[in-house]
Amino acid sequence: MNDAHLHLLVNHFPIIGTIFGLGILIAGIIFKNNSVKNVSYVIFIVTAIFALIAMSTGEGAEEIVEDMPNIGKQIIHEHEEIAEKLAVVLYVLGAVSLFGLYANLKNHSKAKLTSYLALFIVIVGVVLAKSVGTSGGEIRHTEIRANIQKAQSSEVEDNE
Repeated sequence: MNDAHLHLLVNHFPIIGTIFGLGILIAGIIFKNNSVKNVSYVIFIVTAIFALIAMSTGEGAEEIVEDMPNIGKQIIHEHEEIAEKLAVVLYVLGAVSLFGLYANLKNHSKAKLTSYLALFIVIVGVVLAKSVGTSGGEIRHTEIRANIQKAQSSEVEDNE
């Protein structure tokens, strides 16, 4: 198994985990249920670990695919830049989640504040995750690239 294969295996979890974790955290906050919040914290910690794996395999994946037809270095670079930002957000979220678990288990006075801090961070993470997923998909799925859609729209207008 090469880095590109491993990258493809793990890169979906940081995106999906962030989205699911957000929903679960919101439910925990609304229902004032620390057990539900703790589930979201565990998801965020696992998500940060998978983000670390995805980041560590990304460079090797880039080396494998960058010279393939219809794949440019620019589109990979854009994906890499956004992914680095998401990774930092997810690492911070993982650390906040570790504290959130501890705070909930010890009934710490900052537990509620920690859940709102995690909520803010994960919302930023979801926005970035959407961009990372889209830019990553565009690397091999040329049909979803914005410039392809614009070119097709121009062709339709020209034919009319």
